[in-house]
Amino acid sequence: MTTTSQLMQRFAQENHLRFVEQGELQIAELTSDAGKVRVALQGAQVLQWTPTGESTPVIWVSDAAVYQAGKGVRGGVPVCWPWFGAGEAGKPAHGFVRTKLWSVAATGVNETGPWLRLTTSDDEASRALWHHAFNLSLTVTLGQSLHIALTTDNTGTSEFSISEALHTYFAIGDVDKVRVTGLDHTHYLDKVLGMSRHQQVGDVTIVGEVDRVYVDTTSEVSIVDSALARRIDICKAHSSATVVWNPGSEKEKGFVDMREGDYRRMLCVESGTAGGDLVTIPAGEAHTLSVEYRLVRD
Repeated sequence: MTTTSQLMQRFAQENHLRFVEQGELQIAELTSDAGKVRVALQGAQVLQWTPTGESTPVIWVSDAAVYQAGKGVRGGVPVCWPWFGAGEAGKPAHGFVRTKLWSVAATGVNETGPWLRLTTSDDEASRALWHHAFNLSLTVTLGQSLHIALTTDNTGTSEFSISEALHTYFAIGDVDKVRVTGLDHTHYLDKVLGMSRHQQVGDVTIVGEVDRVYVDTTSEVSIVDSALARRIDICKAHSSATVVWNPGSEKEKGFVDMREGDYRRMLCVESGTAGGDLVTIPAGEAHTLSVEYRLVRD
């Protein structure tokens, strides 16, 4: 494992990117005039994005989250790959890269702002769960907006298929005063109702537990947050599904890394490929899922 001081020597960018530790995890901090982003090297998990002038981060992490090796952090942007949802018997939900230590491949500062690229590849542990050869990279770029790109390279000799998602937790003012636009007339699979299929009518509002996979949609969506008087625009590419999730008050009680009432202050709107859809990547080729998050003040 590369030490934090070694990471600073090799990859720090003066006034723009440094490495720190929180609990057992190494964290990259990107800073510019536009704001601040924190990314855990474990899982390549973005933990925070706070644009300059905002008292409330755009990306939410629970105050009860744990920062331990081998355990996911509740909140941020977990990377779900190479499958989304429950795995086969004995395999972890949402894949195996969320708790894997990634490597820093490169850092820099361009005309947009500071950027960071993390990578991970197949190894003995991954092949025991999924027998394909791959290289996976996640690039985070901080500008006036936040851009995240997840690239899958098939480094093997045969094609493989994946489902994936950037499982983003957004900070909101009040779950009762938020709505998601851009999904009207879109069909969705309702996990709360046994994966039954429905069609969205109007904006999405949150009442109780909500766990929906909106399928066959590439549309930009927005979280309209009247409590914080702001809007979060979510623009994605090479993604055919949008997931909306909030545990509600009852399911929240089953998460030891959520405080009572946390469900009122967060909403997951996830971009990816899910709901039975798959991305097939031929040998020697690559696929990139990307998202751009923009904050607009009302």
